[in-house]
Amino acid sequence: MHILKTNFDGNPNVGLYMFCNNKYCLVPRNCPEKLFQKLKLILKVKVHRITIAGTSLIGVFVSGNNNGILVPKITFEEEIRQLDKLNIRYNIIDTRLTALGNNILCNDNSCLINPDYEKDTIKIIEAAVEVPVKKAMINDLHTIGSMAKLTNFHGLVHHDIKDFEQKFIEKNMKIKLTRGTVNFGSPYISSGVICNKNGFVIGDLSGGPEIANADEALGFVKGD
Repeated sequence: MHILKTNFDGNPNVGLYMFCNNKYCLVPRNCPEKLFQKLKLILKVKVHRITIAGTSLIGVFVSGNNNGILVPKITFEEEIRQLDKLNIRYNIIDTRLTALGNNILCNDNSCLINPDYEKDTIKIIEAAVEVPVKKAMINDLHTIGSMAKLTNFHGLVHHDIKDFEQKFIEKNMKIKLTRGTVNFGSPYISSGVICNKNGFVIGDLSGGPEIANADEALGFVKGD
């Protein structure tokens, strides 16, 4: 079993509230115990309850890969101390574009970012995630992180991505992209999905065809 169809506090946009990689999953403090246990089962990693900037919007504010995570400077000191206690490698990004999850698309091969990030910020991001960083867009929109969800080999992306954008991302991230939607037609993929190499969690408004497409897009279908 590698798929969990669920919501968070009645909201199908599960990706707004969670971040995961192949080492751990970060969820809000008010994550119900039943969901907490299901996440451990599906993703097969440790799950930690945290807050970022005093909110439950972990997926909005956090980005990263298996080398570490990025958190905005608005993260509270006590939240930073908790990351230290959990031995989670992190870097603090001082930027007005604080919704890092919406503005950064990252795996262990490369990192693509909102073109509005400044040069000094890009250097910090590159050092943190330990992969090359480039500016990019999807469907001419700067919030690239909100429109795709990736593993190290596959990805599900906004259905209106332009052909040249898709080729650029596939080449730089070293992945195969599949176009699609989540939560009954939403093109903002990352709001409705979290994933790692073991499985994925998808919003419960997603229909059967969307789930099947995500399953194949993220590389879980045998033979893909």
